[in-house]
Amino acid sequence: MSALPHALQQTVRELTAGQHGLKESAGRISAHYRQLGASRGVIGASADALAYALSRMPATYAAVSAVLAELRRRAPEFVPTAVLDVGAGPGTAAWAAAETWPGLATTLLDHNREFLAVAQALAPHSSAGAVDLRAGEIGAFELAAGFGLVTCAYALTELADDALLEAASRLWRHSDGVLVLVEPGRPRDYQRLMTIRAHLVGQGAKVLAPCPHDRACPLEAPDWCHFTVRLNRSRDHMRIKGGTLGYEDEKYSYLVVARPGLGEPAAGRVLRRPEETKFSVSLRTCAPDGIEQRTVQSRDKAAFKAARKLDWGDAV
Repeated sequence: MSALPHALQQTVRELTAGQHGLKESAGRISAHYRQLGASRGVIGASADALAYALSRMPATYAAVSAVLAELRRRAPEFVPTAVLDVGAGPGTAAWAAAETWPGLATTLLDHNREFLAVAQALAPHSSAGAVDLRAGEIGAFELAAGFGLVTCAYALTELADDALLEAASRLWRHSDGVLVLVEPGRPRDYQRLMTIRAHLVGQGAKVLAPCPHDRACPLEAPDWCHFTVRLNRSRDHMRIKGGTLGYEDEKYSYLVVARPGLGEPAAGRVLRRPEETKFSVSLRTCAPDGIEQRTVQSRDKAAFKAARKLDWGDAV
């Protein structure tokens, strides 16, 4: 299971101590996002930003951490020194990047100053190096420097369709190495990621993950490419979300693209949980030549043992 680092959890707890109405605010934010509403329509005060940090940061952090772990597997030679987190909110993706590569010089850009205030309070308790806070819009910012790593997590989902590709191009222009996009694991957001993917490949980007190729996605509706990560819930997290379980499963879709010459995609990717019996493991995978259904028999002991260790989202 994945969880926010203890220092960040403790700081969020201290920031929210004594705040009233956080559970109601978190419920309002969740309902607004389910209706595809943008954060500017629901994060209007400090209490709203704090409610978001308490209720949504853990899941976003877990999803981004899982994607960054896959990036490290696909490009072990990639060691960025600076990250730009766009649509940063309270800085969640950047804090995950700093845990992956401690000491990263970090630039956080968001239009909401309440989010940036929370990020500023969290920054000293993260593994990041110097942190620079910038107010700006996803589709209208321009920074002088390029960044080895650019992240944008759960933010493009807020844009209208006609603003999507210009925003993606802007993110790509600011990356000298790798661009990481993480979005909700819904069919709508997956389809939009595929539109971005084709657009960026046309601009010279190389797909590192999750796809094992740069060609059009072979999945057909109603299927869509998404993954899941399980995260621990703190007591405060359970209380604000009204949960009874000590964990939750976050569904997400993602795209990692890189400059040519950096890293290699996997040979294939498991698209759903394997079906296992005593005698075989059945795997549905995305491969360079399209969707493949593989069955590994127990008589092939080495392959069977390896297949039993595979899970949804794993590279093969």
